[in-house]
Amino acid sequence: MSSDATSAPATASAPPKRNEKKQSWPDAKGRFGPYGGRYVPETLIPALDELTAGWKSLKRDRAFQKEFQGLLANFIGRPTPLTFATRLSQRLGRKIWLKREDLCHTGAHKINNALGQVLLARNLRKTRIIAETGAGQHGVATATACALIGLKCRIYMGTEDMRRQAPNVFRMRLLGAEVIGIDAGSKTLKDAINEALRDWVANVRDTHYCLGTVYGPHPFPVMVRDFQSVIGREARKQILAAEGRLPNALLACVGGGSNAMGLFHAFVKDAGVRLIGVEAGGNGNDFGQHAARFDGGRPGVFQGTATWVLQNTDGQVQNTHSVSAGLDYAAVGPEHAWLRDQGRAEFLRCSDAEALAGFHLLAEAEAIIPALESSHAIGKLAEVAASLPTDGVLIANISGRGDKDVAEIARLEGLKL
Repeated sequence: MSSDATSAPATASAPPKRNEKKQSWPDAKGRFGPYGGRYVPETLIPALDELTAGWKSLKRDRAFQKEFQGLLANFIGRPTPLTFATRLSQRLGRKIWLKREDLCHTGAHKINNALGQVLLARNLRKTRIIAETGAGQHGVATATACALIGLKCRIYMGTEDMRRQAPNVFRMRLLGAEVIGIDAGSKTLKDAINEALRDWVANVRDTHYCLGTVYGPHPFPVMVRDFQSVIGREARKQILAAEGRLPNALLACVGGGSNAMGLFHAFVKDAGVRLIGVEAGGNGNDFGQHAARFDGGRPGVFQGTATWVLQNTDGQVQNTHSVSAGLDYAAVGPEHAWLRDQGRAEFLRCSDAEALAGFHLLAEAEAIIPALESSHAIGKLAEVAASLPTDGVLIANISGRGDKDVAEIARLEGLKL
């Protein structure tokens, strides 16, 4: 089943100071240290090779880049603002800036990657796009890109996530996508990915799998990172213009990890900038009560890649829980695992209750209603700010807006809409 012979990882003013040794690039096999690689059926290897070659070529293709950059500006609405959080800054005694991916067309950072991959698939002469989605934002983004470009689209989504994210299901269907509910397993993101992979194996000749995060077999982790790295490039330029210096820390939620990696990537070589990811702490420490892979998981192989996975000592992948459908996943992107091993990135866990508090905090203090995913970063904002110098500067990534979550939050809090 595996094309990668390497075994699973063992447990394992002045110009800003940059540490060249910390730059994260995968090797030729798509490995970040012991993580990454390809663990897929042999039938998918030609498609992955084709995708790798196509992406490497188009990165240097001026016509492709001109079209993509034009759509980033005139369709998605980039650059997104870097907003100073006045009241939060006053309350926390540090300078808090918010990178506003919630202002992208479709309401989240997911469109950056989805549009890039659909353009790439068109150039590879694929006529059909499939995708998985948890919170629905990647599904909406993929359906949007397919409607714009004119390709067929099928989205796989767990039925529990469909219940939690009903508005996004309706949006996908409005855009012409076929949404397939998955009623197996935990009925969440990992089950949707399983079905998408089965579809791809069966229809690999004419189908592209538009994977939504920095996960899966090579080249997806690096390709998705590259598409999302526009977030960090913009933020770096914006904070230097606003503050005349780099931030002390970056803060972002981490499910698979694309919004976080998109922000982190431009700062990885800057040794003085802390990279802080926030996982879903759920409502307890036992398996099935959270989705904190670095605080309860172990290295292993899952859904095409080697990384940190919530699994027991027998290697059985465990169910997860999060109030946020987009963070409710049993594994994390391999580059995040590598950065953690290197001591370059640190990861916190935010409970459901803390995330809900973060949701209300940002809405009431800054008039921004964040997605439940982004609320996990806000839920740890005070803790991180307190760890910074008194003149500290922090950028928090608001990866998406919370329109999709208000009905679910009202239900959880016993309110009627």
